Amino acid sequence: MARPKKVIHQLTLRQFEQLFPDEDACKVYLRDHRWPDEISCPRCGSKKIYELSTMPFKWECIECAEGHAYRFSVLVGTIFENTNYPLRIWFQVIHMMLTSKKGVSALQVHRVIGTGSYRTAWSMCHRIRVGLQDKHFRRLLGIVEVDEMFVGGKVKNRHKDKRGPGSGGGRGSTSYGKVPVAGAIKRGGKVVAKVIDGIDTETLTRFVRATVSDKVSLLVTDQWPAYRKLGSEYPHATINHALGQYVVGAIHTNTIEGFWSIFKRGVVGTYHKVSKKYLPLYIAEFQFRYNNRKNPDIFGSAIKGC
Repeated sequence: MARPKKVIHQLTLRQFEQLFPDEDACKVYLRDHRWPDEISCPRCGSKKIYELSTMPFKWECIECAEGHAYRFSVLVGTIFENTNYPLRIWFQVIHMMLTSKKGVSALQVHRVIGTGSYRTAWSMCHRIRVGLQDKHFRRLLGIVEVDEMFVGGKVKNRHKDKRGPGSGGGRGSTSYGKVPVAGAIKRGGKVVAKVIDGIDTETLTRFVRATVSDKVSLLVTDQWPAYRKLGSEYPHATINHALGQYVVGAIHTNTIEGFWSIFKRGVVGTYHKVSKKYLPLYIAEFQFRYNNRKNPDIFGSAIKGC
């Protein structure tokens, strides 16, 4: 008899309200997750600091001082620094983004939080996405799937003079004007996605070398010609979608395509349009949620990164 799957509970709205009743509770949570062992100076890293008794959540560091002690607060060096909004509002926005599988639009944040303008909500969401970026990446091991996709509207929906060269099938004709994104995912593990310049052999090989360990047990791709040379560096297997193949034993790319599906539905259903300039930030958001899908303290991990 199969064991029931362990249910991972995220922070519910009721738990959020109980955990963060006021601004001080938010600052305590940020302090404890930013410095879990001992508070250190964000400028020089020294732990020889002392707390200001008359100014809560503020400290002074003498070691990095130039004529006078360096004073810093719990917000210094975080995405919350120099903000005009209470920390609790920021926490609410982060909670909204983490509990929405397909993301939440800045317009929805503006409606719920009541920011002064849509632009303010948009800026807050992007600053949070910066904090969600993976700063401690390790190359993937085990069985790894690699695939690429394109972000952009369908070519057939564009004006005729903007459809680009080619009218038949193939990736060249259907991807004209779109932004290519490469992804690698470990079966049952983490995903890495990155905006790339093209889907040629050199670019995709460089991406694989940067994201996949040379000790990988199996590297699975489709039969796009740009992947052919990977067999000389990795144990490489391919699946031929053109012949109707989707699963041949352990050989398939269904896991990475599942992640692409979540991301595309977020872009189409939530954001509607994503520019190439900010696309890496949206990818970082979806990547963080996916990689922490089994993390019972996903909110704490997000705060620690911010």
